[in-house]
Amino acid sequence: MQGGAAGLAFRGRTASIGFAHGPLVRVDAGTNGERIAGSLVEEALDLRKAIDAASGQIAELAAIAGGEAAQILEFQVALLEDEDFIEAIFTAISEGDAADVAWRSALDEQIADYNSAEDEYLKARCSDLADLRDRIISILRGGGGEAPKIPSGAVVCADDLPPSRFLEIDWSAGGGLALLRGSPTSHVAMLARARGIPMVVQLGAIPEIGATALLDGEGATLELDPSAEQLRLFEKRREIHRKSRASARAILRRPTASWRGERIKLLINIQRVEDLDHADAQYADGIGLMRTEFLLAERGGLPDEETQYRAYAAVLRWADRRPVTIRTFDAGGDKPVPGFTIDGEANPFLGVRGLRLCLARPEIFSVQLRALARAAVHGDLRVMFPMVTAPDEFESGRKLFAEIVQRLQAEGIAAMLPELGIMVEVPAAALAIATFKASFFSIGSNDLAQYVLACDRSNGALAPLMDPLHPALLELIARTAEHGRRAGTSVSLCGDMASDPRCLPALLKCGLRELSVNASALAQIKQTIDRLSSGGGLG
Repeated sequence: MQGGAAGLAFRGRTASIGFAHGPLVRVDAGTNGERIAGSLVEEALDLRKAIDAASGQIAELAAIAGGEAAQILEFQVALLEDEDFIEAIFTAISEGDAADVAWRSALDEQIADYNSAEDEYLKARCSDLADLRDRIISILRGGGGEAPKIPSGAVVCADDLPPSRFLEIDWSAGGGLALLRGSPTSHVAMLARARGIPMVVQLGAIPEIGATALLDGEGATLELDPSAEQLRLFEKRREIHRKSRASARAILRRPTASWRGERIKLLINIQRVEDLDHADAQYADGIGLMRTEFLLAERGGLPDEETQYRAYAAVLRWADRRPVTIRTFDAGGDKPVPGFTIDGEANPFLGVRGLRLCLARPEIFSVQLRALARAAVHGDLRVMFPMVTAPDEFESGRKLFAEIVQRLQAEGIAAMLPELGIMVEVPAAALAIATFKASFFSIGSNDLAQYVLACDRSNGALAPLMDPLHPALLELIARTAEHGRRAGTSVSLCGDMASDPRCLPALLKCGLRELSVNASALAQIKQTIDRLSSGGGLG
């Protein structure tokens, strides 16, 4: 079996394009092993220390990662802070269970409950719970809880990988990620694309052998212990990809992208201010989406006005006269925030999230709007509200914002009301787009696809149905773009579709002329548009 497996290729699905050649490293959780239990008091103390250590590790990861990744990690922090849940485990220890036994039993019960739920959101949390279970057990058994050291440039192989484990790996020297299960629409896939790490998912069963691996994120293949011929072909594909990237970088220096004589604006998405350090960011036409949830992940509670103002003003100064679109807090759904979001919602994806939540918590929302109004005087700021269903919601947000600007000006503080728009991610908003009196629209294709197709985008089992080119989704995108063209209102798209070259022909055909992409995808997208323009490509 071992000899026959050498040189074998396994095919999966592309989650992030790129190439990696390095040692194959398995990182499947290993929580087996012996642990000698102490007295009841010692066991309770050991578990308390392990919980504190895990909380610190996760909080540190959240602070470093920022953005949506930090919001995902908040789910684990929230569970560790659930006094009722933790107290039940200490009760089991007081009745004679060892710390690791009591912890595993409680987490396994939670995982079983989540896995049996009809709600796909809850099912998707199983991997987060398993990650937390294994982290604590590793700490209790002397492992420290941290991820094992990964050799430089390794191809990391796992059954699946939660965001916390991805973030613990040092990807600075390259490498790749090969998952036996997983989903191209998962949060880990989003992190991989943002960092330019090749990733292939749904590879199926792979033998427990293989010292060297070739991961082709473009062809969605993993080759173990390759032959000389396999290695030659792989290096040829990688060189073609490298030259294509170099060519794309050269195209970046051209002033504009165009298709059929029309200018295509290419902006970038950022999750935090530091994302502007990416070498390609300077070539963008502006910022099409600045997520602000990273501010909610900072330790010490919800961010104050001055903290927010400094972040927004820094981005506007970087952009100079280029437009900057900042999205107000998109908390809720799969991004719980202690002290802000609502606990215990049966279906949080369809619950109080986005603008709904902000309007329900005006004492928090007003602080953000004050900071945005003050920052608006420093550049071309545009602010958009997420998860908008009805025009009345948008008007309520606009009214509150206008009142805040008036109060600031009355206080003698420089402030102005920026252009206001909405994220088009609820099907009802796309279908009734003409009823919104917004200055601009930005299509959030990730959530729009999720709601149109009734598929949780974090659920790997639904990945085959999560088709970004589904006719129903394209129809809503085209409908929104056509309304913008008739009304003279800007319409952009800032979801994953914009960063996927395979989706570009359809998006251009839908009438979109403004796309916001990850900085790491900017060169490739501009090159793809150039090729479509010079070679046709659209009927």
